[in-house]
Amino acid sequence: MNLTARKTSLPEVLILEPVIYGDARGCFFESFNARNFEKATNVVANFVQDNHSKSRKGVLRGLHYQVRCPQGKLIRVTQGAVFDVAVDIRRSSVNFGKWFGVELSADNKRQLWIPPGFAHGFLATTDSADVLYKTTDYWHPEFERCLSWNDPAISINWPDVDEISLAAKDLAAPLLANAEIFD
Repeated sequence: MNLTARKTSLPEVLILEPVIYGDARGCFFESFNARNFEKATNVVANFVQDNHSKSRKGVLRGLHYQVRCPQGKLIRVTQGAVFDVAVDIRRSSVNFGKWFGVELSADNKRQLWIPPGFAHGFLATTDSADVLYKTTDYWHPEFERCLSWNDPAISINWPDVDEISLAAKDLAAPLLANAEIFD
């Protein structure tokens, strides 16, 4: 198989590591193969949309989710590096309010699988970062919600950068205690 999945502190969130074939010319790897993804993760995912985000250092995007038509996301970085975070926002989960974060970079070629029911965000930690991610449902702006990136109840340990840059919607995001979340 050309893919290894590792469990994280949030068991449904998985780090995926491809087998990389390299030589003096460079490298090759499969960035996505549905059959190998299902074998490695035991997840049958029907990806319907690919997104590409470019951010400069210090840009923090998130924490985003959809309350209806929730999205599973398969995230990877093709240029630069980000600190990528998933937060369990399923009220019935034993891990409710807990987070997991990992560096994803063009160099390490890791991917992160975040299933529906989790908020997602990332912080660009290099001068520039390109993030590509597949989603299991379409973007529905009327169902999109944000969760405060610096909620003390969640207490995400973001990497240090000189300055955090946020979109207006992320600046206005509610704390977990006041957010519309999953049961």
